[in-house]
Amino acid sequence: MKRDPVVLISVAMLVSLMLVLGVALSRSSSQQDPESRNQLPGKQAPNFTLTSLDGKKVTLADLRGKAVLLNFWATWCQPCKIEMPWFVDLQKRYGAQGLQIVGVAMDDASPEDIAGFAKELGVNYLVLTGKDEERDKVSAAYGGVQFLPETFYIDRSGKVSDRVFGLKGRSEIEDSVKKILASQPAEEHAEVR
Repeated sequence: MKRDPVVLISVAMLVSLMLVLGVALSRSSSQQDPESRNQLPGKQAPNFTLTSLDGKKVTLADLRGKAVLLNFWATWCQPCKIEMPWFVDLQKRYGAQGLQIVGVAMDDASPEDIAGFAKELGVNYLVLTGKDEERDKVSAAYGGVQFLPETFYIDRSGKVSDRVFGLKGRSEIEDSVKKILASQPAEEHAEVR
């Protein structure tokens, strides 16, 4: 059976055109509405309080002065499972320099199930949980977490440096960590006596 080269070329051109248009539309829609897509970078990170796996209340503001990688994830999220070992390594490597990775579990698993999952993956960073309404409130404060994983890089002064949707490469994550580690904490106003 002989294939017509004109048909093959036409199909290849059509597929290429569809790919180019898809990429262009994706870029233009994200550039047309940057406020809704990325409203937090450059602004103070919204404060919240959730419960750690050991039952303690943790408030984000208590971490001021540290570089914080805030990651929203779930036990059923496959890309989350890929990046979590990277976070374990980054916490080991940069924790002494002031990095604090904070994972916010967004699924409905019990704290015990989340703790078991985290232990199985060797998680060495702070994992927070909360009731549905608590997690929903935190999600809303961060612009509505719709995709998992979703990561916020918060500098030492408490400002959001970047917001990342989905799985990124390990080197890209590490570059973002180095950027927030290099930030300087906001100077406290000295008391006048």
